[in-house]
Amino acid sequence: MQHWIQLFIEQMRQTTFWEWLAVLLGVTEVLLARKNKVWLYPAGIGGSAISIVLLLKVGLYAESALSMYYVIMSIYGWYIWVQRGNGAPMQVAWATRNEWLVTILIAVGGWGVIYLLLHHFTTSTVPVWDAFVSSTAWAGTFLLARRRIENWLVLNLSNLFAIPLLFHKNLALFAALTIFLFIVAIFGFFDWQRMYKQRQILKGSSL
Repeated sequence: MQHWIQLFIEQMRQTTFWEWLAVLLGVTEVLLARKNKVWLYPAGIGGSAISIVLLLKVGLYAESALSMYYVIMSIYGWYIWVQRGNGAPMQVAWATRNEWLVTILIAVGGWGVIYLLLHHFTTSTVPVWDAFVSSTAWAGTFLLARRRIENWLVLNLSNLFAIPLLFHKNLALFAALTIFLFIVAIFGFFDWQRMYKQRQILKGSSL
């Protein structure tokens, strides 16, 4: 235990300005997501753009590709969250069957494709692990963009495996951020459930 604490302190000392900025934007993003605020997306785009470069430098190619995907999905999510349909923005809800099928396809199919790319075309030392973290995060981000409650569960599956991976690659601050994200996601899951239930009650009372 003492070894891990010393390692964490040493890695924190080596943390660069850009790592701190990426983490700050990541924290801002997840806190805004928990509160169901659309401004999570500008913060996410900024943090992900910085992370692309940082992760490439340490050979986490799938994680870097994940950050690229985050940028794309953030633009998509930003549009979906603010677009008007029947006079109201998309609301928090449980995922439909079709959305779950897409989510599973992204997670499982993405894992296989990313693993093959990492194994055959990169110098990655952790292709299976890296591919799993990225594909499940891709799936969770899709659900977040659709404002589906289950996004927190899928994202936390990714976070759970990402924490030791980031420590393994000496990215202590990113690992600490992921631990923080894991905790916030638990609260986010229950917060979004409460929002959904309150909206259902209001809809019922207006009938």
